[in-house]
Amino acid sequence: MAFLPIYNCYHPTMKQSTEDVKEIDGDIKKLVDDMFETMYSADGIGLAANQVGISKSLVIIDTSAATNEEDPKHVLINPEIISFSDEENEFQEGCLSVPKFFENVIRPKKILVRYWDLKGKEHKFEADELLARVMQHEIDHLNGILFYERLTPIRKTLSKSKLNKIRKGITKPDYEMVY
Repeated sequence: MAFLPIYNCYHPTMKQSTEDVKEIDGDIKKLVDDMFETMYSADGIGLAANQVGISKSLVIIDTSAATNEEDPKHVLINPEIISFSDEENEFQEGCLSVPKFFENVIRPKKILVRYWDLKGKEHKFEADELLARVMQHEIDHLNGILFYERLTPIRKTLSKSKLNKIRKGITKPDYEMVY
């Protein structure tokens, strides 16, 4: 396995939509392993392939560190959110591509997501609470959307100076990042 560099939120790759995975082969399985190693090294709970410079529609998630429980690992290939609940909640989010920046984001509490696993099997999965939030956050990455774009207008305004420090490289993470 290999540790991959994590791309900064201002890197052009982060604003582009990813391409669907057409074939689940050894390269995709190795990418998944490398992404999990990278995510764990950076103390994350979710990672999208474009965050490590790979323009593929692939997300990995492990919320165990956040819940202090043995949650299952999730590998979502070509994920798509089919439906959202009307009920929403607000929760503080952070991102490995936006170092040391945390803000409250309002998102639907539950989602229904369709994806394929590493064996090529299609799944429909209803997620709620933290898992739903992380799935929405990571699927947003695949569509070129960063969590701070979902902030309320006032929170966006108040966050500009913090985001400018990240853009200038003044705020640096404790892990390898590509600016």
